[in-house]
Amino acid sequence: MIHIDIEVKRNEMHLIAKKFGLGARKTVKCSQELDLLLNCLQQHRGKFRR
Repeated sequence: MIHIDIEVKRNEMHLIAKKFGLGARKTVKCSQELDLLLNCLQQHRGKFRR
């Protein structure tokens, strides 16, 4: 489920940020991947609210 994917990616991002810092490329890339997952969830929810 997407909720699990989001939590896994969020935890991964936190670990990367702790290790490399918030501005590190790895952190930013992971954050962007999380954004994509969150956008998918938002779009999915929007389909059912119409």
